[in-house]
Amino acid sequence: METSGASTVRVVRPGDGGIVQMPGFSAVFKLYSRDNGGEVAIVEHPFEVGAITAAHRHTREDEHSIVLEGEIGFRSDADEVVLGPGGYITKPRGQMHAMWNAGSVPGRIIEIITPGGFENYFRELGELLTAGVQDAAVGPQLHESPEFSELARKYGLTYGVPDWFDDVVSRYGLRPPTH
Repeated sequence: METSGASTVRVVRPGDGGIVQMPGFSAVFKLYSRDNGGEVAIVEHPFEVGAITAAHRHTREDEHSIVLEGEIGFRSDADEVVLGPGGYITKPRGQMHAMWNAGSVPGRIIEIITPGGFENYFRELGELLTAGVQDAAVGPQLHESPEFSELARKYGLTYGVPDWFDDVVSRYGLRPPTH
């Protein structure tokens, strides 16, 4: 029988996984692409109340999100939706998107990233934050930091402030990412 790149069973128990803390939004590593031939990575993202990610565009991977707790808003180009526990969404590569906690309690999603590899971006971003490169390095104007710009380039990621961003922040009473 032929396998798809995974050579051993991988088990991650509840509460396990390395974590990178970012302002309002964290990354908990559940499945690394290095363990399955680069096919997929799975990252859990807890969202604080009022948190929104900076709007960004992936050029190499698609993201498939499953809401576990709370109400999470998603905007990908012109499409916007708020999903509760059990809701699924795909954010295709090439579209500018952001995610936010649209409710009044902490939220949590699982992000399935295909192909894998992008999970390493969060680890490297955490290293930049720990090193003190830009105080809140998840803001919409990160391109002002040469270290962050290089990291984004390395992972085929671009940041921007689309015309819908301020409206989403206002409608949901969010804390916009700082720079």
